[in-house]
Order: sequence, then C-alpha cells, then structure tokens
Amino acid sequence: MQIKEIIQYLEQLAPIPYQEDYDNAGLLTGSAAWQCSGVLCCLDSTEDVVSEAIQKNCNLIIAHHPIIFKGLKKLNGNNYIERTIIKAIKNDIAIYAIHTNLDNVWEGVNKKFAEKLGLAQVQILAPKINQLKKLQYFVPTEHTQTVANAIFKVGAGQIGNYTECSFNSSGTGTFTANEKAHPFLGTAHQREYVPETKTEMIFPAYLERTIIAALKENHPYEEVAFDIINLNNTHHYLGAGMVGILEKPVKTTDFLTTLKEKFGLKMLKHTTITQEYIQKVALCGGAGIFLLNNAINSKSDIYITSDIKYHEFFDADDKIILADIGHYESEQFTIDLLADYLAKKFLNFAVLKSEVNTNPVQYF
Repeated sequence: MQIKEIIQYLEQLAPIPYQEDYDNAGLLTGSAAWQCSGVLCCLDSTEDVVSEAIQKNCNLIIAHHPIIFKGLKKLNGNNYIERTIIKAIKNDIAIYAIHTNLDNVWEGVNKKFAEKLGLAQVQILAPKINQLKKLQYFVPTEHTQTVANAIFKVGAGQIGNYTECSFNSSGTGTFTANEKAHPFLGTAHQREYVPETKTEMIFPAYLERTIIAALKENHPYEEVAFDIINLNNTHHYLGAGMVGILEKPVKTTDFLTTLKEKFGLKMLKHTTITQEYIQKVALCGGAGIFLLNNAINSKSDIYITSDIKYHEFFDADDKIILADIGHYESEQFTIDLLADYLAKKFLNFAVLKSEVNTNPVQYF
C-alpha cells in the first residue's frame, strides 16, 4: 500500500488541524506516494531509529515528536537533527510526526496515560472551544436522507460516542426562477411552494470546506440555501490533559510507589505530600505545567506531568500534589498507542515498535 493510505488513517485518529500553532506535525521526509514496506513507531526519530528502520526494512517512521521543529537553513550534518534528516533522505525513509494533534484528541496520548493509571470517568482537563460549527440547510423532503447521509459520511453529526446526529423540522420553501435558471422543480417566472426539511447538524470547524462540498454535490437544487454558524460550545472530546478517578482512595505513598513501578521510573520529583490519600488524578503527557491551574480547579489530589522548573513547584501552593515523572517517561506508551491503532486496521502488514530508547535523560 502507499504511505498516504496509512497517513489518512492516522489523521482520522488525530487530524492535523488539531495540532497547536507552534507545532510541525505531518510528513517531514519522503513521499506519501511511496509504497510502504513497513512501519516503525517511536517517540523520537533519531539517527539510531532511522538505522533500526533500515535494518527492519521499514521505510516509514511514525514518531510522536517532530525531528524538524524549527526551520532548517542548512543540511550539513552539524547536529543530530541534520544528521537524522540526511540519513533518512539518503535511504528513502519517510518520517511522519503526530505530535500535539495526538495530545489533544480523546483517544490520544493522555487517554493512554490515564489507562495505565487505571483511571475511570476520565474527562479532558482543558477542553477547547471554538472548534465546532453548525450547518443548517433546506432540502426537498424526499431528498432529506440522501443529502444527510452524504454529509454524515464526511464527518458531520458526531457528538462523542454518537454519530449521524441531526435535527430535522418540516416547512414550506418558496422560490421563483428567472429565465436564466435551471430549476430542479417548477417553471420560470412562477412562484413555487415546495415541502422542505430544514436539517441541522454540528461538525468540526476544520471540515467546513469538505462539508459544504458534500452538501452542494448531493443537493438537487441549483442554488443551495444553507447557513454556517460558529459555536462557542466547549468541545469535551478535544483538548489538553485528562482527569479521572481511581476506583477507591489509595494511600499517597502507595500511589507514588505504584506510579514508579508502572512507568519504570528510577525517580520522580514531587511537592510536599499534603494529604494522606489519592483518588482524583489529573495528568498531562509531556510538558504540562501550563495546566496546573486547571488541575487545581478540577479538585484533583495530584497532578502528574513533566519538565517542571524549580520555581514552578512553588505554584502548587499546597493546593495539590505536583509530580514530575520525566518527559519521555510520561509519553513512552504512545509507541504502543500508535502500533496498536495501526495493527487493528492493517492486519497483514508489518507495524513494529522501536526498540531504541531515545530518552536523552539518564539517571545515575
């Protein structure tokens, strides 16, 4: 199969428009038109990972972190980024990054993090707004289902675990065609009265062009009457971090011990233990100190993330236990997430997990 088929499937899980503005997710090297010999999933696409891909006959690396984050002005091999890119290009290795878009989606990095901790009743810690729009259009009643099905097919009408969600109301539409028109119904210069259905459904904002194209392509009228409405609704299945609860309260020292065991930690940093038990847990894979106030406001007992600076630990202010488990450690199971997701779709295709530990932080 072509690499683009794998990319298209990945972007159903984590659409590129859901990445943060500063990010660089997507295909970084290679061509989407190449035939794919195998996939290697990793956290970081380093020189050693490229060598591993070559040795395992995988010409597509899917990495969480983009190896190209800022603009490259030279490719002289003077640093690990340039050397990795040169090696990938020389050996026809495509590198695809799926970064903050995978952080922000419901079935992404933080959901996997929460599953490893055994959390239930999980929710997005900082859900996004202004990510949804509403389409409303008018269609002859007998064409209601045909048009709706076409728009559902391209991504409209999904709310959480429900698909094909819409609201329909009946009425009478009127129009008068002039001599230049080619009306689906009626004749020129005569007002027509047509039984019509008004259909309303929400859709992700980034799909607007696709939604409108599907509407116009499948609607019988020469001129389609429709409205696009911006919504301020919170998107509860899209955003940063996650929060959930343990089945029962766990003694704080026992919880920290379990945390070390499940994530293979040699050490973790945390603020003063201000309470004896942990039940509600907030988390964010990667650098997540920007969500500290969200974690406090969620009434969580502990917030687990990484890359916390010395003075930022003070910001917990005894309102929550703040724990830093390391960047690599907090996202290490993303490799499993990607490999498992692809393996479900491409049953007879090589989807491998990198065996290279790319963590640049070592512990003595």
